[in-house]
Amino acid sequence: MAARAWYCENSRRGSYSSTAKALAARTRRADIKNQFGAGKLSITEVLDLVPDDEAIGRLRVMDLLESVPGVGEIRAHTLIDRLGISPSRRLRGLGRKQRIALVEHFQQSPPKTKE
Repeated sequence: MAARAWYCENSRRGSYSSTAKALAARTRRADIKNQFGAGKLSITEVLDLVPDDEAIGRLRVMDLLESVPGVGEIRAHTLIDRLGISPSRRLRGLGRKQRIALVEHFQQSPPKTKE
């Protein structure tokens, strides 16, 4: 019986720490999306964060694009189709050519900023 109590106690402790870690990652992704949508971060700066920040690497390209004012699900989907990026692709999973295509797109037509 003591082994079961030990397991339950350690499971709860692990659950709390994993919940806190997940909350921190979601908060980090939301912060990056807000900064990108407000024009405080460029696409190059966001992509440069990916190797060092696991939370940013797990951000979906669609979610990042939808954070730009005036870009909704339809425009984001049209853009990633044109760039050859899967709708479920995460920033960490982008290939070299896909990264270049995203950077070039935002250099040619920078996103409108939130007021």
